[in-house]
Amino acid sequence: MRKILVTGAKGQLGSELLVLASSYSNYEWIFADRTKVALDDLELLQSQLREIKPDIIFNCGAYTAVDKAESERDLAFKINHLAVELIAKYAKENNVKLIHISTDYVFDGFSSIALDEEAETNPINVYGESKLAGEVACLRENPDSIVIRTSWVYSKFGNNFVKTMQRLMREKEEINVVNDQIGSPTYAADLAQAMIDIVQSSEWFPGIYNYSNEGEISWFDFAVSIKELGDYNCKIGGIPSSSYPTPAKRPSFSLLNKDKIKKTYNLDIPYYKKSLKKMFI
Repeated sequence: MRKILVTGAKGQLGSELLVLASSYSNYEWIFADRTKVALDDLELLQSQLREIKPDIIFNCGAYTAVDKAESERDLAFKINHLAVELIAKYAKENNVKLIHISTDYVFDGFSSIALDEEAETNPINVYGESKLAGEVACLRENPDSIVIRTSWVYSKFGNNFVKTMQRLMREKEEINVVNDQIGSPTYAADLAQAMIDIVQSSEWFPGIYNYSNEGEISWFDFAVSIKELGDYNCKIGGIPSSSYPTPAKRPSFSLLNKDKIKKTYNLDIPYYKKSLKKMFI
């Protein structure tokens, strides 16, 4: 029985994989949080991988505090770059299949068309820089890896935009949401299923892939959809990013083109509203 190691097990994606794992008992699943797989301690990480001996690694663990990364650059790079480099090396040396999760924040946001896997990268914050460095290291050390870039991830688990909006809309009569950042959200359960579908596939095609739900929206549009589905009475105002300054800049346009992953693995990617509804069931 092949063994799948999931790093970042307590994160949104790891938690959704745990839900799905019971339906895939043909694998032995190892769900590792930071106590089992220390992405911030490279020496320990090396020994932990040797001890676990996985056949497949889903590297969902990451430093994801986008604003905090601006003041914690070294830690962000250790987890998002150096740990990924080490995992990729281990995977190459031990013939382990690796799916590594990356981000739309590797882009600068100046495009006006959906970004495909060949689009030029140019991150505008430390988080994006560290994730891009991880991608490059991953494919350099192990060209047989699969890297999946995703965006605006949300889930029933953990902290995310949808849960924050649900709370604010219950508590407040009026809120403002940024309306000039364009992309598409990703329901973590959909991405988790896609990862399993790739591993279950008869063929393995390495390289970079994009995955998010279908649709082109702003955070404001996303908030309006949440309001409609939750039947909240809260009034939502749209504001420019300049009215809501943050330590880290965000790309203003990071819509991902998913044609490659859909064609290569014959994936059916749901429209964002269809997946969002599942949060309310």
